[in-house]
Amino acid sequence: MKILLERKDVNPNTADKDDQTPLLIAAREGHEGIAKALLERKDVNPNTVNQHGLASLSPAAEEGYEGVAKMLLDQGGIGPNTADNCVQAPLFIAAREGHEGAVKMELERGDADPNTADKYGQTLLFIAAKKGHEGVVKMLLERKDVNPNTADKYCQTPLFIAALKGHEGAVKILLERKDVNPNTADKGDQTPLLIAAREGHEEVVKILLERRDVGPNTADKYGQTPLFMAAWEGHEGIAKALLERRDVNPNVNEHGRAPLLVAAREARES
Repeated sequence: MKILLERKDVNPNTADKDDQTPLLIAAREGHEGIAKALLERKDVNPNTVNQHGLASLSPAAEEGYEGVAKMLLDQGGIGPNTADNCVQAPLFIAAREGHEGAVKMELERGDADPNTADKYGQTLLFIAAKKGHEGVVKMLLERKDVNPNTADKYCQTPLFIAALKGHEGAVKILLERKDVNPNTADKGDQTPLLIAAREGHEEVVKILLERRDVGPNTADKYGQTPLFMAAWEGHEGIAKALLERRDVNPNVNEHGRAPLLVAAREARES
């Protein structure tokens, strides 16, 4: 590389058929030495994008190559919140992939916004909770400027998505924040408890039921309660956990359908 870069007739920005430059490839592969040698050239553009609008910083963030990412960020131009043509910012990509070091390094910069969101309204915290990246979730929640209840365009909060995916650790970490509302529902009026009961995530259901401020009878827009959904799907352990709460109504839902009737109809045995 150094021998070639010493020649005046070598263009360091020449791209292949996919518009990938030497710098973009070095960033994608995590080759710090090569990236450093390229960036020392004044005629190398650190912000050149390929045919997909992907700049060198994005693959470095995706793969968790902190050294390369820091070099590129120090060059200026594309920042941690600058989105590519796929509307994915490097900081968002690092959080999605669970690269704690890269997220921490980017957040320490003054130009990084921890509340950045993608085109679906999903924040860094949301996507980390969705993927079950507990370290990133914890890191973000330690910041005072991160709103743990920010919902996406479907009104799903980080807690809701963690419950939906069955990520017990992320659910526990989120519930440690006193300002996290465990009953915030999505557009279909489904609460974290109801969605966890429906999906069969027994441990998540138990974690939620340990809180006295969780409404165990809250129904969705169709009048279906957590117990109703557990009976409907045949989740025996969840139904048992719900019935251990004295404030759970074992009878009919808003549309007159009883969990027992549903369980019998679906041939669920106790």
